[in-house]
Amino acid sequence: MSIKNIFSLLFVTVVLSCKSINILPKNSSEIIKLNFINEVIIPSDEMYDGAAVGGLSSIDYMDGKMYIICDDRKDPRFYMADIPIQSGKLQAPIFTKVVSLKDNTGLAFNAGQADPESLRVTVSNDIIWSSEGNISKGIDPFIRVASIDGNFKSAFTIPSRYLVQSNDNNGPHNNGVFEALTRNYDNNGFWVTTELPLKQDGIVPTASDANSPVRIAYIDHERNTFTKEYAYMLDKVARKGKLEVNGITEILSYDEHSFLVLERSYASGHEDGGNDVKIYQVSTKNATDVNDLNSLSNSAYIPATKKLLLDFSSVRSQLTDGIVDNIEGMTFGPNFENGNRSLIVISDNNFNSFGKQLSQIILFEIK
Repeated sequence: MSIKNIFSLLFVTVVLSCKSINILPKNSSEIIKLNFINEVIIPSDEMYDGAAVGGLSSIDYMDGKMYIICDDRKDPRFYMADIPIQSGKLQAPIFTKVVSLKDNTGLAFNAGQADPESLRVTVSNDIIWSSEGNISKGIDPFIRVASIDGNFKSAFTIPSRYLVQSNDNNGPHNNGVFEALTRNYDNNGFWVTTELPLKQDGIVPTASDANSPVRIAYIDHERNTFTKEYAYMLDKVARKGKLEVNGITEILSYDEHSFLVLERSYASGHEDGGNDVKIYQVSTKNATDVNDLNSLSNSAYIPATKKLLLDFSSVRSQLTDGIVDNIEGMTFGPNFENGNRSLIVISDNNFNSFGKQLSQIILFEIK
Protein backbone atom coordinates (compact mmCIF):
# COMPACT_ATOMS: atom_id res chain seq x y z
CA MET A 1 0.00 0.00 0.00
CA SER A 2 1.16 3.49 -0.69
CA ILE A 3 -0.06 5.38 2.39
CA LYS A 4 -2.04 8.05 0.60
CA ASN A 5 -0.75 10.53 3.18
CA ILE A 6 1.81 9.34 3.28
CA PHE A 7 14.52 3.89 -10.51
CA SER A 8 22.88 -0.96 -21.03
CA LEU A 9 25.22 0.98 -18.85
CA LEU A 10 26.85 -0.50 -15.79
CA PHE A 11 29.85 1.47 -14.57
CA VAL A 12 31.57 -1.04 -12.39
CA THR A 13 34.55 -0.63 -10.23
CA VAL A 14 32.90 -3.27 -8.07
CA VAL A 15 32.47 -6.41 -10.16
CA LEU A 16 28.83 -7.42 -10.49
CA SER A 17 27.63 -10.97 -10.84
CA CYS A 18 26.66 -11.84 -14.41
CA LYS A 19 23.33 -13.51 -13.74
CA SER A 20 21.11 -13.02 -10.75
CA ILE A 21 18.42 -15.41 -9.66
CA ASN A 22 17.97 -13.56 -6.39
CA ILE A 23 19.04 -16.30 -4.02
CA LEU A 24 21.97 -16.23 -1.65
CA PRO A 25 24.94 -18.52 -2.17
CA LYS A 26 24.43 -21.79 -0.28
CA ASN A 27 27.37 -21.11 2.00
CA SER A 28 25.99 -17.75 3.10
CA SER A 29 22.24 -18.32 3.51
CA GLU A 30 22.46 -17.26 7.15
CA ILE A 31 22.20 -13.48 7.18
CA ILE A 32 24.02 -11.97 10.14
CA LYS A 33 23.61 -8.24 9.52
CA LEU A 34 23.11 -5.52 6.92
CA ASN A 35 25.78 -2.86 6.52
CA PHE A 36 24.61 0.51 5.22
CA ILE A 37 26.62 1.63 2.16
CA ASN A 38 24.93 4.72 0.72
CA GLU A 39 21.76 6.40 -0.48
CA VAL A 40 20.78 7.92 -3.82
CA ILE A 41 17.88 10.35 -4.27
CA ILE A 42 15.90 10.50 -7.49
CA PRO A 43 15.05 14.19 -8.04
CA SER A 44 11.38 15.05 -7.57
CA ASP A 45 11.29 16.59 -11.06
CA GLU A 46 12.83 13.54 -12.76
CA MET A 47 11.13 12.70 -16.06
CA TYR A 48 11.51 9.70 -18.33
CA ASP A 49 9.80 9.27 -21.69
CA GLY A 50 7.48 12.16 -20.92
CA ALA A 51 6.25 10.91 -17.54
CA ALA A 52 7.17 11.90 -14.01
CA VAL A 53 9.27 9.35 -12.16
CA GLY A 54 7.69 8.67 -8.79
CA GLY A 55 5.38 6.36 -6.91
CA LEU A 56 8.10 3.70 -6.98
CA SER A 57 6.57 0.91 -4.96
CA SER A 58 8.66 -2.17 -5.75
CA ILE A 59 12.06 -3.07 -7.17
CA ASP A 60 13.48 -6.32 -8.53
CA TYR A 61 16.87 -7.36 -9.90
CA MET A 62 17.32 -9.94 -12.63
CA ASP A 63 20.16 -10.54 -15.09
CA GLY A 64 21.87 -7.23 -14.41
CA LYS A 65 18.71 -5.11 -14.78
CA MET A 66 16.47 -3.38 -12.27
CA TYR A 67 12.69 -3.48 -12.68
CA ILE A 68 10.70 -0.87 -10.75
CA ILE A 69 6.91 -0.72 -10.57
CA CYS A 70 5.06 2.61 -10.43
CA ASP A 71 1.78 2.71 -8.50
CA ASP A 72 0.17 5.32 -10.73
CA ARG A 73 -3.50 4.27 -10.90
CA LYS A 74 -3.97 6.31 -14.07
CA ASP A 75 -1.15 4.55 -15.92
CA PRO A 76 0.08 1.33 -14.25
CA ARG A 77 3.63 0.80 -15.47
CA PHE A 78 7.11 -0.40 -14.67
CA TYR A 79 10.53 0.97 -15.45
CA MET A 80 13.69 -0.83 -16.46
CA ALA A 81 16.91 0.75 -15.23
CA ASP A 82 20.60 0.30 -14.68
CA ILE A 83 21.68 1.35 -11.22
CA PRO A 84 25.49 1.46 -11.42
CA ILE A 85 27.74 0.63 -8.51
CA GLN A 86 30.98 2.57 -8.73
CA SER A 87 33.80 2.50 -6.20
CA GLY A 88 31.61 0.34 -4.02
CA LYS A 89 28.71 2.79 -3.92
CA LEU A 90 25.34 3.09 -5.60
CA GLN A 91 25.10 5.71 -8.34
CA ALA A 92 22.11 7.50 -9.86
CA PRO A 93 19.78 5.20 -11.82
CA ILE A 94 19.89 5.21 -15.60
CA PHE A 95 16.38 4.54 -16.87
CA THR A 96 16.32 2.56 -20.09
CA LYS A 97 12.66 1.74 -20.70
CA VAL A 98 9.14 2.27 -19.40
CA VAL A 99 6.38 -0.27 -20.04
CA SER A 100 2.65 0.27 -19.53
CA LEU A 101 0.81 -2.73 -18.12
CA LYS A 102 -2.28 -3.79 -20.08
CA ASP A 103 -5.57 -5.22 -18.88
CA ASN A 104 -6.82 -8.69 -19.79
CA THR A 105 -8.27 -7.43 -23.06
CA GLY A 106 -4.91 -6.06 -24.22
CA LEU A 107 -5.95 -2.44 -23.69
CA ALA A 108 -4.76 0.22 -21.28
CA PHE A 109 -6.38 0.08 -17.85
CA ASN A 110 -9.17 2.50 -17.15
CA ALA A 111 -8.07 4.92 -14.44
CA GLY A 112 -8.47 3.40 -10.98
CA GLN A 113 -8.93 -0.19 -12.09
CA ALA A 114 -5.45 -1.24 -10.96
CA ASP A 115 -3.25 -0.12 -8.09
CA PRO A 116 0.13 -1.77 -8.79
CA GLU A 117 2.19 -2.43 -5.69
CA SER A 118 4.76 -5.17 -6.29
CA LEU A 119 6.46 -6.98 -9.15
CA ARG A 120 8.94 -9.78 -9.71
CA VAL A 121 10.58 -10.98 -12.88
CA THR A 122 10.24 -14.68 -13.61
CA VAL A 123 13.08 -16.86 -14.85
CA SER A 124 11.23 -17.01 -18.20
CA ASN A 125 11.41 -13.20 -18.38
CA ASP A 126 7.77 -12.50 -17.64
CA ILE A 127 6.47 -10.06 -15.03
CA ILE A 128 4.36 -11.19 -12.09
CA TRP A 129 2.68 -8.21 -10.46
CA SER A 130 0.04 -7.41 -7.88
CA SER A 131 -2.73 -4.85 -7.61
CA GLU A 132 -4.50 -3.86 -4.41
CA GLY A 133 -7.62 -2.95 -6.33
CA ASN A 134 -9.89 -0.55 -4.52
CA ILE A 135 -11.91 -2.36 -1.89
CA SER A 136 -13.95 0.73 -0.96
CA LYS A 137 -15.15 0.97 -4.57
CA GLY A 138 -15.75 -2.73 -5.06
CA ILE A 139 -12.63 -3.36 -7.19
CA ASP A 140 -10.93 -6.66 -6.37
CA PRO A 141 -7.18 -7.06 -5.95
CA PHE A 142 -5.36 -9.40 -8.31
CA ILE A 143 -2.06 -11.09 -9.10
CA ARG A 144 -1.26 -11.39 -12.80
CA VAL A 145 1.47 -12.42 -15.19
CA ALA A 146 2.43 -10.05 -18.01
CA SER A 147 4.92 -10.33 -20.82
CA ILE A 148 8.00 -8.16 -20.68
CA ASP A 149 6.20 -5.71 -22.99
CA GLY A 150 3.31 -5.38 -20.53
CA ASN A 151 0.69 -7.54 -22.25
CA PHE A 152 -1.60 -9.70 -20.13
CA LYS A 153 -0.73 -13.41 -20.11
CA SER A 154 -2.58 -14.98 -17.19
CA ALA A 155 -4.07 -14.41 -13.74
CA PHE A 156 -3.91 -16.42 -10.56
CA THR A 157 -7.09 -17.55 -8.85
CA ILE A 158 -7.45 -15.53 -5.66
CA PRO A 159 -9.15 -17.22 -2.67
CA SER A 160 -12.46 -15.52 -2.00
CA ARG A 161 -11.46 -14.29 1.46
CA TYR A 162 -9.08 -11.79 -0.20
CA LEU A 163 -11.78 -10.34 -2.44
CA VAL A 164 -14.45 -7.68 -1.89
CA GLN A 165 -17.06 -8.97 0.57
CA SER A 166 -20.69 -8.10 1.13
CA ASN A 167 -20.13 -8.53 4.88
CA ASP A 168 -18.20 -5.63 6.40
CA ASN A 169 -16.70 -7.93 9.04
CA ASN A 170 -14.84 -10.04 6.48
CA GLY A 171 -12.39 -9.58 3.65
CA PRO A 172 -9.48 -7.21 3.09
CA HIS A 173 -9.10 -3.64 4.27
CA ASN A 174 -9.00 -0.96 1.61
CA ASN A 175 -5.41 -0.11 0.67
CA GLY A 176 -4.10 -3.08 2.63
CA VAL A 177 -4.08 -6.05 0.28
CA PHE A 178 -1.35 -7.54 -1.96
CA GLU A 179 1.62 -5.31 -1.24
CA ALA A 180 4.51 -7.79 -1.32
CA LEU A 181 5.67 -10.51 -3.72
CA THR A 182 8.76 -12.70 -3.90
CA ARG A 183 10.05 -15.56 -5.95
CA ASN A 184 10.53 -18.69 -3.88
CA TYR A 185 14.19 -19.15 -2.96
CA ASP A 186 14.55 -21.92 -5.58
CA ASN A 187 12.60 -19.95 -8.21
CA ASN A 188 9.78 -22.48 -8.19
CA GLY A 189 6.62 -20.60 -7.26
CA PHE A 190 5.99 -17.29 -5.53
CA TRP A 191 4.93 -15.93 -2.17
CA VAL A 192 2.57 -13.03 -1.55
CA THR A 193 1.48 -11.15 1.56
CA THR A 194 -1.20 -8.65 2.38
CA GLU A 195 -0.09 -5.44 4.01
CA LEU A 196 -2.79 -5.51 6.67
CA PRO A 197 -4.76 -8.32 8.29
CA LEU A 198 -7.99 -9.56 6.78
CA LYS A 199 -10.88 -8.20 8.80
CA GLN A 200 -11.76 -11.66 10.13
CA ASP A 201 -8.14 -12.32 11.14
CA GLY A 202 -7.29 -9.36 13.37
CA ILE A 203 -7.14 -5.62 13.85
CA VAL A 204 -5.24 -2.95 11.93
CA PRO A 205 -2.25 -2.11 14.16
CA THR A 206 -2.19 1.08 16.20
CA ALA A 207 0.39 2.51 18.57
CA SER A 208 -1.59 0.92 21.40
CA ASP A 209 -2.40 -2.55 20.10
CA ALA A 210 -1.42 -5.04 17.43
CA ASN A 211 -3.29 -8.33 17.49
CA SER A 212 -2.62 -8.25 13.78
CA PRO A 213 -1.73 -11.38 11.81
CA VAL A 214 -1.18 -11.11 8.08
CA ARG A 215 -0.86 -14.15 5.83
CA ILE A 216 2.25 -15.18 3.90
CA ALA A 217 0.80 -17.29 1.09
CA TYR A 218 2.49 -19.60 -1.41
CA ILE A 219 1.37 -19.32 -5.04
CA ASP A 220 1.51 -22.68 -6.78
CA HIS A 221 1.89 -22.35 -10.56
CA GLU A 222 0.46 -25.78 -11.31
CA ARG A 223 -2.65 -25.27 -9.20
CA ASN A 224 -2.81 -21.57 -10.15
CA THR A 225 -3.71 -20.44 -6.64
CA PHE A 226 -2.60 -20.26 -3.00
CA THR A 227 -1.76 -23.67 -1.52
CA LYS A 228 -0.30 -22.89 1.90
CA GLU A 229 -0.40 -19.88 4.18
CA TYR A 230 1.41 -18.86 7.34
CA ALA A 231 0.47 -16.17 9.85
CA TYR A 232 2.91 -13.35 10.57
CA MET A 233 2.31 -11.01 13.50
CA LEU A 234 2.73 -7.30 12.80
CA ASP A 235 4.29 -4.87 15.27
CA LYS A 236 2.43 -1.99 16.85
CA VAL A 237 2.74 1.37 15.13
CA ALA A 238 6.04 2.82 16.32
CA ARG A 239 4.74 6.29 17.17
CA LYS A 240 1.44 7.97 17.91
CA GLY A 241 -0.34 10.15 15.36
CA LYS A 242 -3.77 11.15 14.16
CA LEU A 243 -3.30 8.56 11.42
CA GLU A 244 -1.50 5.36 12.45
CA VAL A 245 -0.75 2.27 10.41
CA ASN A 246 1.85 -0.49 10.19
CA GLY A 247 2.09 -3.27 7.63
CA ILE A 248 4.25 -5.41 5.40
CA THR A 249 5.47 -3.59 2.30
CA GLU A 250 7.85 -6.21 0.88
CA ILE A 251 9.10 -9.76 1.34
CA LEU A 252 12.07 -11.79 0.05
CA SER A 253 12.45 -15.56 0.18
CA TYR A 254 16.10 -16.57 0.56
CA ASP A 255 16.13 -20.16 1.85
CA GLU A 256 13.69 -22.93 2.69
CA HIS A 257 11.27 -21.49 5.29
CA SER A 258 13.34 -18.25 5.46
CA PHE A 259 12.33 -14.71 4.48
CA LEU A 260 13.25 -11.10 4.90
CA VAL A 261 10.16 -9.05 5.72
CA LEU A 262 9.96 -5.27 5.46
CA GLU A 263 7.57 -3.59 7.90
CA ARG A 264 6.75 0.08 7.42
CA SER A 265 5.09 1.96 10.27
CA TYR A 266 3.60 5.40 9.71
CA ALA A 267 2.22 8.01 12.10
CA SER A 268 1.11 11.45 10.96
CA GLY A 269 2.21 14.73 12.49
CA HIS A 270 5.97 14.15 12.74
CA GLU A 271 8.56 16.47 11.23
CA ASP A 272 10.73 13.62 9.94
CA GLY A 273 7.81 12.17 7.95
CA GLY A 274 6.61 9.73 10.57
CA ASN A 275 7.97 6.55 8.94
CA ASP A 276 9.64 3.85 11.03
CA VAL A 277 10.94 0.94 8.95
CA LYS A 278 12.33 -2.42 10.02
CA ILE A 279 13.61 -5.54 8.28
CA TYR A 280 12.99 -8.85 10.01
CA GLN A 281 14.36 -12.34 9.48
CA VAL A 282 11.37 -14.64 9.42
CA SER A 283 11.05 -18.41 9.63
CA THR A 284 7.95 -20.45 8.82
CA LYS A 285 9.65 -23.75 9.69
CA ASN A 286 7.51 -24.48 12.74
CA ALA A 287 4.51 -22.36 11.80
CA THR A 288 1.02 -23.70 11.23
CA ASP A 289 -0.34 -23.85 7.70
CA VAL A 290 -3.52 -21.75 8.10
CA ASN A 291 -4.75 -22.15 4.52
CA ASP A 292 -7.83 -24.01 5.75
CA LEU A 293 -8.71 -21.34 8.32
CA ASN A 294 -10.98 -18.68 6.88
CA SER A 295 -10.62 -16.69 10.12
CA LEU A 296 -7.62 -16.52 12.43
CA SER A 297 -9.54 -14.82 15.21
CA ASN A 298 -10.16 -17.29 18.03
CA SER A 299 -8.28 -20.00 16.11
CA ALA A 300 -5.32 -21.95 17.45
CA TYR A 301 -2.17 -21.70 15.34
CA ILE A 302 1.58 -21.11 15.57
CA PRO A 303 2.71 -17.97 13.70
CA ALA A 304 6.01 -17.51 11.90
CA THR A 305 8.91 -16.43 14.10
CA LYS A 306 10.57 -13.07 13.51
CA LYS A 307 13.93 -11.61 14.51
CA LEU A 308 14.91 -7.97 14.01
CA LEU A 309 17.71 -7.63 11.48
CA LEU A 310 17.71 -3.88 10.82
CA ASP A 311 15.94 -0.88 12.32
CA PHE A 312 16.28 2.03 9.89
CA SER A 313 16.49 4.41 12.83
CA SER A 314 20.09 3.18 13.15
CA VAL A 315 20.96 4.69 9.75
CA ARG A 316 18.64 7.70 9.85
CA SER A 317 21.51 10.10 10.52
CA GLN A 318 23.22 8.97 7.29
CA LEU A 319 20.16 9.64 5.13
CA THR A 320 19.12 12.88 3.42
CA ASP A 321 17.69 15.32 5.98
CA GLY A 322 17.53 12.45 8.48
CA ILE A 323 14.47 11.09 6.68
CA VAL A 324 13.46 7.46 6.44
CA ASP A 325 10.79 7.77 3.79
CA ASN A 326 7.96 5.51 2.63
CA ILE A 327 10.12 2.45 1.90
CA GLU A 328 8.09 -0.12 -0.01
CA GLY A 329 10.45 -2.08 -2.28
CA MET A 330 13.30 -4.49 -1.56
CA THR A 331 15.45 -6.79 -3.68
CA PHE A 332 18.65 -8.75 -3.54
CA GLY A 333 21.04 -7.00 -5.89
CA PRO A 334 24.41 -7.81 -7.48
CA ASN A 335 27.39 -9.16 -5.62
CA PHE A 336 30.15 -6.94 -4.30
CA GLU A 337 33.73 -7.62 -5.30
CA ASN A 338 34.27 -9.56 -2.05
CA GLY A 339 31.44 -11.93 -2.97
CA ASN A 340 28.92 -10.53 -0.48
CA ARG A 341 25.44 -9.94 -1.83
CA SER A 342 23.79 -6.54 -1.87
CA LEU A 343 20.33 -5.58 -0.69
CA ILE A 344 18.60 -2.58 -2.28
CA VAL A 345 15.48 -0.83 -0.99
CA ILE A 346 13.39 1.90 -2.61
CA SER A 347 10.82 4.40 -1.35
CA ASP A 348 7.52 5.57 -2.83
CA ASN A 349 7.25 9.37 -2.75
CA ASN A 350 3.52 9.35 -3.63
CA PHE A 351 4.43 11.86 -6.37
CA ASN A 352 4.68 14.40 -3.51
CA SER A 353 0.89 14.60 -3.49
CA PHE A 354 0.73 14.97 0.29
CA GLY A 355 3.79 17.09 0.96
CA LYS A 356 7.49 16.75 0.33
CA GLN A 357 8.71 13.17 0.14
CA LEU A 358 11.82 11.49 -1.23
CA SER A 359 12.41 8.77 -3.79
CA GLN A 360 15.23 7.02 -1.97
CA ILE A 361 17.32 4.10 -3.18
CA ILE A 362 19.46 2.66 -0.40
CA LEU A 363 22.24 0.09 -0.70
CA PHE A 364 23.23 -2.41 1.97
CA GLU A 365 25.88 -5.12 2.06
CA ILE A 366 24.70 -8.48 3.37
CA LYS A 367 27.01 -10.01 5.93
